[in-house]
Amino acid sequence: MTPRPDKTTTPQLKSILAEQEDFLRPLVQKLMQEMLEEEMNETLQAVKSERSDRRRGYRSGSYQRSLLTRVGRIELRVPQDRDGLFSTEIFDRYQRSEKALVSTLIEMYVQGVSTRKVAQITEELCGHRVSASVVSRLNKTLDEELENFARRKLSHAYPYLILDARYEKVRENGVVRSQAVLIAIGITWDGRREVLATELDQRESGSSWKNFLLQLKQRGLTGVEFCVTDNHAGLRRAISEVLPEALWQRCYVHFLRNALDHLPRKHDDDCCTELRWIYDRRDINEARQDLRAWLAKWGGKYHKLCDWVESEIEETLTFYRLPREHHKHLKSTNMLERLNEEIKRRTHIIRTFPNKAAAQRLIRAVTHQVHEQWIDQHRYLNMDHLKEAQKLSLTSNQTSAA
Repeated sequence: MTPRPDKTTTPQLKSILAEQEDFLRPLVQKLMQEMLEEEMNETLQAVKSERSDRRRGYRSGSYQRSLLTRVGRIELRVPQDRDGLFSTEIFDRYQRSEKALVSTLIEMYVQGVSTRKVAQITEELCGHRVSASVVSRLNKTLDEELENFARRKLSHAYPYLILDARYEKVRENGVVRSQAVLIAIGITWDGRREVLATELDQRESGSSWKNFLLQLKQRGLTGVEFCVTDNHAGLRRAISEVLPEALWQRCYVHFLRNALDHLPRKHDDDCCTELRWIYDRRDINEARQDLRAWLAKWGGKYHKLCDWVESEIEETLTFYRLPREHHKHLKSTNMLERLNEEIKRRTHIIRTFPNKAAAQRLIRAVTHQVHEQWIDQHRYLNMDHLKEAQKLSLTSNQTSAA
């Protein structure tokens, strides 16, 4: 009979491995050292001290080289020859692996993993701790690519423009302040979304928004016909000055939230629900008909709200001038709010950025990633509907003029 293997060797082996946590490191080091020696033999066409007519040169000592591997850092003696013929491929291969590791570290950071957590992960995977400061320095390599993205020329026309801002905490001169993150999304005539710009500023003011829009125009922003924002006074003023030809749509979601300020704490929920229904009508005529009915129904009970709605609501109905197929996408800033949520998901781990450059780096990296995803996806809108609507409008105007 064939003897069965002794099962007692398994726990013994496990015990040996447990006692020698670094048992693989010397093995890998020995193997790679032998590979270096073999490469040198091939280069010189002779082993050490061998007498041969094929010999191409002679050895000339060695130098120390550290190499970070998957089993940790190992020390190698790299052989040299007198004429400098020898060149190993081992380090080239590991340099490619190192580049992959660096890319992975940067990607983890962009995905919202803190620098300290990245350092812990690398220690577990590689047996060598990459410090949080090193991870931060690696992430700075993103700056050139992100700066090119942020300053790229805008070669398309963008009939639709969505603008909004969010806030992040940034430490400046030892003081933590909230800084505004100004963001612009454009939709091309091809129906694709693009992140046009992301900039940090001290606050969301009229001058900051005006400078933001002027920079976009300097980069080539053209053809804006319809702009969606919240009701920020400075932003509205900046749009009227920089993009006077664009129709302005006040986000209806923000409008409905503001409506709650004109209601008592205990109010009839049907009032706000029926007000929201106005934005689901097929055209402006149906919307205004519903508005009149709504004012008549609730005017006696909530006169303060109804007076405010009657004076403000027209700003939220501009989207009815667009093709019906585009209404749900452009009556609010929800498209940009979803981008803000993605930024927040990555930044909330950091909470307070050490400086403005760090905040700019991460936010731009996130928006760059989203931008690339949008470019690769199917068209967001069918812009043929807008082209047809403009043709009909032009024909109607020509007929009226005649």
